[in-house]
Amino acid sequence: MGERDDPVIIGRRVQRLRTARGLTQRQLAEPAYTPAYVSTLEAGRVRPSDEALRYIADRLGVGFDELVTGRPARLATDLRLRLTEARRTLATGGAERAAGSYRALLAEAEAHGLTELAADALLGLGECALESGELETGREHFERAEARLADAGAPLTARVPALRGRAVAHYLAGELRYAVYLLESTLDELNRGGLHDPDALLLLYASVIGPYMDMGAHARAAQAAELALALAPRVGHPALVARMHRSVARTLLAEGRLAEADASLARAAELYRTLQLRTELANCHWMRGYVCAQNGLLERAEAEFRQALAMLSESRAALYSSQAAVELADVLHRRGKSEEAAGLLRGVLDELSSERGAVHAAAAHRLLGIIAEDARDTEAAEEHYVRALSLLERAGAAGDLADLCRLLGDLLRRTGRVEAALDAYRTGLGHRTAPGTTTLGPAPAQPPL
Repeated sequence: MGERDDPVIIGRRVQRLRTARGLTQRQLAEPAYTPAYVSTLEAGRVRPSDEALRYIADRLGVGFDELVTGRPARLATDLRLRLTEARRTLATGGAERAAGSYRALLAEAEAHGLTELAADALLGLGECALESGELETGREHFERAEARLADAGAPLTARVPALRGRAVAHYLAGELRYAVYLLESTLDELNRGGLHDPDALLLLYASVIGPYMDMGAHARAAQAAELALALAPRVGHPALVARMHRSVARTLLAEGRLAEADASLARAAELYRTLQLRTELANCHWMRGYVCAQNGLLERAEAEFRQALAMLSESRAALYSSQAAVELADVLHRRGKSEEAAGLLRGVLDELSSERGAVHAAAAHRLLGIIAEDARDTEAAEEHYVRALSLLERAGAAGDLADLCRLLGDLLRRTGRVEAALDAYRTGLGHRTAPGTTTLGPAPAQPPL
């Protein structure tokens, strides 16, 4: 039973407010009601009508909502304004300060029974945790937000940001299959149920591209990118559109459409600059560096990756910083700066693990293996390749795993271990037989675009 329906709670509140204002029951009641009515109301023995409560609220100088719920006037509005400020703080790189704001907002929202606002604060805390690389903590915040909304009867569209947050936390931890499962099952439920909310669908399609690519499911990634592009004109939130452009660029890169990818990233960077979303803008520099590297423009690629790494380090986005550092190290190695690249990669491995950034930890080991091979240290190279293999098998990153098995097989063959080399090649071929089909179920239903 809510406070509005409990006459005892309302009666006590009326008595407390009346006493604080120095009014007698007669002064509060007249001319519309009798002192006896006010006495009965304060004792909780009568269920007052809205008309009576509006009259009493006016006499006490408070709002109707404050009288019947106990929430200060404008509380919800003020909390929403503070939520907006916290989002802005997070977007401009202040994850630690934003987390403090979100914690205070969560406490106030919970104290006053504001479920939706409490869920928003939990979402913010989850994003702060992801930004700082605290994946398990972030996932717990997203799960709590989703549970709050579900208990309050919120529709699936309202729960999508929390579901997406959970999926991203699993993805960043290297749990690709489960991340895809969460995103695809939500997309399927939305589309089959006729819940074609453009914002929710765009958020999900943009988020699933990364896991698809790492799993080698390029056709699924391309399809998600096309659907995201089709939804973009119907979405009014520039941050969502910018995120979509950045994710779509990755698919365009895989298809060799470098000019289009660069155009998507330039558009995303423009939107993020307008919104002052520093971490996301850094990610755009990161992806533009990748475009340049794929196109052989290594000097420009190095500059873009260094810019991304500096911005991410400044905003304390630890996990994203590590991922960008791996990309930078690859370019440095290709430019003949292998010693600097190896030092950067060893620093990265201090930040990553099988539970936290497994795919990029594997990429760091892979590149260290290549550097070791160049230095004719086959023992160290093999050790790095084997570590990378273990990480990629756990994560289910099929495309990367096939490439790594080729490198390991070539190394083993050159050192005279032909049978071991054949085993490595077979492992890689097994994962490349049909990219995506061995780890993904049927594609989710699509929106009627």
